[in-house]
Amino acid sequence: MIAGRGPIVGLVLLSHSPALAEGLRDLVVQMSRLPEAVAAAGGTGDGRLGTSPAVLEEAVGRVSGGGGVLVLADIGSAVLTARAWLAGYHGDERVLLGDAPLVEGAVAAGVLASTGASLDDVRAAAQQAWSVRKL
Repeated sequence: MIAGRGPIVGLVLLSHSPALAEGLRDLVVQMSRLPEAVAAAGGTGDGRLGTSPAVLEEAVGRVSGGGGVLVLADIGSAVLTARAWLAGYHGDERVLLGDAPLVEGAVAAGVLASTGASLDDVRAAAQQAWSVRKL
């Protein structure tokens, strides 16, 4: 929760690469001004490329604040990691997986989350990033 606002949606950036996840976190924090609400979940627990349910769980815990958590993933097996983790998740915080392009979706989600929007609206913003053309 942020002073003067209700619960803020947390955002977890799940990537095979720790560097990619951290770099994207830096970008989203710069645009959203919510460092406490954005977590990078990159790589395995021992720093290798890959994904890890334990790394994901720790990241979700860091950004859980009552507004729900949106997980965005980079490529196929990261999505599988997130789905498997979610299937066994029994926490109190609502956690959703978004179907969005990672970079564009994370920026859209982070900016909207900074306004105090709901988890469903933040996920919708991330998923609408599929339709944003660059050229």
